[in-house]
Amino acid sequence: MQYTISATAFLAIVIVVRLRRRTEARSRVDEAFTVFTAVTFGVLIAATSWGHAVLELVGVAVEATR
Repeated sequence: MQYTISATAFLAIVIVVRLRRRTEARSRVDEAFTVFTAVTFGVLIAATSWGHAVLELVGVAVEATR
């Protein structure tokens, strides 16, 4: 049996694990790496249909708060 995991799912897990850590213990390099992984996750998910749905939901929320 062979298991596969997509890069997007892997980055989501990494982001969740990194954000659960205490913020006082982070260095600038650690914070920069977290931001880099979050941006990379955003770029990977933007091309999917789920990413388009999230974008549309955010657009509706922005229009509702104007």
